[in-house]
Amino acid sequence: MPSVSTQITYIVVGYAALVAVLAAVAAVRGGERPRWLDQMVWMLELLLGFRALAGLSAFSGDGPDSTSTYVGYLLASVCVLPIAMKSIEGDRAVWSSAVVAVAAIAVGVLVVRLEMTA
Repeated sequence: MPSVSTQITYIVVGYAALVAVLAAVAAVRGGERPRWLDQMVWMLELLLGFRALAGLSAFSGDGPDSTSTYVGYLLASVCVLPIAMKSIEGDRAVWSSAVVAVAAIAVGVLVVRLEMTA
């Protein structure tokens, strides 16, 4: 059975993919960025917070192979979405949905890399 952090990683990657697809669809359809997309981004951030807390368990015992890389991925995975949302805070144009899609993809990749370096 996979570890708790691996299980959370599966959930985060799946949810990040869902957010990315829905944000891409919203960008292609045009119009303003929907408010429900913002709520989905913050839910993804909450899941990333849980993943970061579970990721701290990697330091028990021998720890990760490359501590600096692991800590970098851990911090980046939590920081990407708030930075992206702050950059599009005042603008709800079509392109802001594309920014959300790119940020969700980036977070999904970061979490996979985090799991690989643990």
